[in-house]
Amino acid sequence: MPEIGSTLREARMRARIDISEIEAETKIRAKYLRALENEEWDLLPGPTYVRSFLRTYAEALGLDAKLLLEEYKLRHERPSDHDLMPIAPPRRPAGGRGRQRPPRGVPRWAIVLVAVAGVLVALYALGRNGGDDDGGAPTPSATSTAKARTTPGRTLSSAERRRRAERRKRAAARARIVRLQVLPTGPGAVFVCLEAAGDRQLISGANLQPSASAPTFRSSRFRVTLGNGDVRLRIDGRLREVPAVRDGIGYEITKKRVRTLSAAERPTCVR
Repeated sequence: MPEIGSTLREARMRARIDISEIEAETKIRAKYLRALENEEWDLLPGPTYVRSFLRTYAEALGLDAKLLLEEYKLRHERPSDHDLMPIAPPRRPAGGRGRQRPPRGVPRWAIVLVAVAGVLVALYALGRNGGDDDGGAPTPSATSTAKARTTPGRTLSSAERRRRAERRKRAAARARIVRLQVLPTGPGAVFVCLEAAGDRQLISGANLQPSASAPTFRSSRFRVTLGNGDVRLRIDGRLREVPAVRDGIGYEITKKRVRTLSAAERPTCVR
């Protein structure tokens, strides 16, 4: 089987999901997710957390969490003292008289066999009687059961279920994505510090001119600091005016709301 970390990383990249989106969905910090992908087990809190994080991450990507957990236990966990105990030989009866004789009477398996045979005979008799009364037509329950078994497309394979789960997760991730453009309006330059989810810097404290092109950024969350009000924000295609300030203003932008940040909360793009 491929390495556990590479399996997680390749599944996430195939689904085109940023690790910050997995962090928002699973509530597991990004540094722990990267440690799982890099198999840096020493960076994780402990084996219990490793198993919990690994199961949650695998299920978020639509992978077989049970298979990955078994692979982790086999490769990286030491067997317990109970697993290492030798198998004890069967004890001999006390008194040195050899094996005990089986109890007298009818064996239990014979009783079970007779009971099963009686049930089968009764079912056969009921089926014959029902066929005589109804002219041999199958009962409604039998007909519906046969249709349920033979109707094509009713049962999904495990691979199809995983693909559908991955499509649902990608659709949910896309539903949280916000599109943002920063549009300087002049007359002068405006200071912009823009960060996406996971503290990824998109505009690292640049002074944008009114003639600058405005790329479209996409993320589940933005934090932006603007040096003045000579700028507008286009959020998911809708323009938002910025107040005429000269000492700076900041916003946190998600799919659900736009929140004004205090001076202490604003990103500074200083590392």
